[in-house]
Amino acid sequence: MSVPKLSDEQRGEEILAVFDTAFGELLAADPAAFRVKFRKMAASAFAFYRGTACLFYHDLDPEKRGGPFLDERTSRVWIHGDLHAENFGTYMDSTGRLIFNVNDFDEAYVGPFTWDLKRFAASVALIGYAKALSDEQITELVRVYAGAYRERIHALATGAKSDEVPPFTLDTAQGPLLDALRDARALTRFGLLDSMTEIRDFERRFAPGGGSIELDAATRYKVLAAFDGYLETLPESSLTRPDSYRVKDVVGRRGIGIGSAGLPSYNILLEGNSDALENDVVIYIKQAQTPAVSRHITDAAIRDYFQHEGQRTVISQRALQAHADPWLGWTELDGAGQLVAEVSPYAVDLDWGDIDDPEEIAAVVADLGRATATMHAAADDTSGESLVPFSTERAIDAAIAADEDGFAELLVGFAHDYGARARADHQVFVDLFRNGRIPGL
Repeated sequence: MSVPKLSDEQRGEEILAVFDTAFGELLAADPAAFRVKFRKMAASAFAFYRGTACLFYHDLDPEKRGGPFLDERTSRVWIHGDLHAENFGTYMDSTGRLIFNVNDFDEAYVGPFTWDLKRFAASVALIGYAKALSDEQITELVRVYAGAYRERIHALATGAKSDEVPPFTLDTAQGPLLDALRDARALTRFGLLDSMTEIRDFERRFAPGGGSIELDAATRYKVLAAFDGYLETLPESSLTRPDSYRVKDVVGRRGIGIGSAGLPSYNILLEGNSDALENDVVIYIKQAQTPAVSRHITDAAIRDYFQHEGQRTVISQRALQAHADPWLGWTELDGAGQLVAEVSPYAVDLDWGDIDDPEEIAAVVADLGRATATMHAAADDTSGESLVPFSTERAIDAAIAADEDGFAELLVGFAHDYGARARADHQVFVDLFRNGRIPGL
């Protein structure tokens, strides 16, 4: 990639301009949430990178609709949009299996498949640098990721059977991926409910405190009306017990995470699949955000495909993730698109804290390459959506086959260049933040 040589002062102004476009309205509405977000981002270059997909896409090569390995089809596949090394973890799918896979689809959109791979590769460079790995070791890790992705895409494109490319489960995963799945298996629905709720007058209700906000009658009415709209977006197969839709309680919450700062959200407590109180379900309604990548996609057919960002998030996740959360759906609230999903008792993110041995890191990175390829292959003409009406795995396989060696080297070069850029940007950002130069804070 080519990054213009700017002074720290010039780059700081550029970062502030990108932030204003991406965060301006939300920051003005809730400066306190963004102070929390930015303090988390200040903690490390990787945390900064996680919170700045907007800057990443701004920085991609100017000829955004071209580039190596991109043609009319490979520039138009469903992508994750924020694929970095920490956006992987566990979930329980609609068949009751614990799966380790890509997670957090808030930024998902349709665009060039290489954008996901570049974003992941740069994150590997940042993690490798933080773990004091040499440039040569980082290069090898990116090559391992590219090789695993390439191998899995080719297998899927040439008709590999499901038992030849199985998902990562308790039976097939190894190393830290298996550790995460075992940790998830040890979790319980009761444990989640115990942390968020209490029993009052023989019925479960949300417990006060812990970040929950009591709603006035008018807001509660609006949220329940939005919940009714959400029910219409669920697949018919989602729930078989009508009582599962019975609302027991509603509270408000305010997002303060790196990705959700300033976004209003609500938790709803529902009757579970039986009368037993330990089977109750917590779902959340969260205002969906404009994905950073969408600001750099000019295709009107893609933009016009979605009703709003809530629907876009759900359709994208259903396309990219086999057997998605059966509670996944969308609605509208105060004119804004909302994402609705379960607060899962079985969600465990991949923890890089104790993954330090280079060989173990390489094994994990290879698995994440396979998971990325499987995700890209899932969202095509078989996903039930008409936006990508071709086999993505065959299109990507053919594009890579035209330059096998150049594929890995493209990602290696980008990883080193943008990893260095993100580390430098992090320092610029910290200085802007601590010196009070971010408008609105």
